[in-house]
Amino acid sequence: MNKSNENQANHEITPEPVYLNRRNFVRMALLAGSVLGTGIGYRYLNPSSPIDRDMSAVPAFGGSDRPNSFDEITNYNNFYEFSSGKTDVGVRARGLKTRPWNVTVGGLVKVPRIFEIEELLALPQDERVYRFRCVEGWSMVIPWTGFPLRSLIEMVEPLAAARYIAFESHYDPAIMRSSFRAGIDFPYVEGLRLDEAMHPLTILATGLYGKPIPNQNGAPIRLVVPWKYGFKSIKSIARITFTEDEPATTWSKASPREYAFYSNVNPEVDHPRWSQRTERRIGEFTRRETLLFNGYADEVAYLYEGMDLKKYF
Repeated sequence: MNKSNENQANHEITPEPVYLNRRNFVRMALLAGSVLGTGIGYRYLNPSSPIDRDMSAVPAFGGSDRPNSFDEITNYNNFYEFSSGKTDVGVRARGLKTRPWNVTVGGLVKVPRIFEIEELLALPQDERVYRFRCVEGWSMVIPWTGFPLRSLIEMVEPLAAARYIAFESHYDPAIMRSSFRAGIDFPYVEGLRLDEAMHPLTILATGLYGKPIPNQNGAPIRLVVPWKYGFKSIKSIARITFTEDEPATTWSKASPREYAFYSNVNPEVDHPRWSQRTERRIGEFTRRETLLFNGYADEVAYLYEGMDLKKYF
């Protein structure tokens, strides 16, 4: 990439001045030459600590993908506890109280914990720009703030028998819809294999565009797994449980033909009711091709070696 193209790319991926400060730009400029050619599909910017060559600290988000604006990200959401629509979630989620907030972590661990949200916010927070692909066929590019899920996992010390992690959302029937009305079971439950959870791309997000994460985007803390369809990235987490067996998740219970446990982004495996070969990026008028593992195949494909991706979809 020549310098003019490099400068143009850097400009395109920072549309909101509140997101990256001058120090971020200096760091990115110094690293651009060695990073943009790696092909790694995410960018890591952490101005408070040194960059090393560990995979979790490789600062690359190449190509011409431009982050969606703060308004786009916060005004087009799925959050079934509040609405089946997308543009009204922000209004309906205003009543969500995020303080006090605890995350209870237990199951097959040596050190079960109840974390106050302030403890988790005090952990070193990174800035990650990730593609986000919804199973419904739309997508965004989102600048998250958060920390690797692996950091929390290491604090509770999983037992040898732990192979999966189940995540459970906060559910308050006083302000949220009933399961009957929404058509899915609450509290919302999602899960990962332990090695997926430990992967450096997997984060617990606490903000976006350098601001606290809004209610409609999963305040105060949510999971982000960028190579999977968006419904795997559970919002407003209240409980995390380590298990030996694969957890029964909300959407896979509701319709296993449509929403399997793994739900990795795969253009070769169509949803029963629509093709997954293309996607509509919010803010764009034309559709674009969907990438295997949402563009993160180089980083995560090894997790599924020997698995039939059409069977374990």
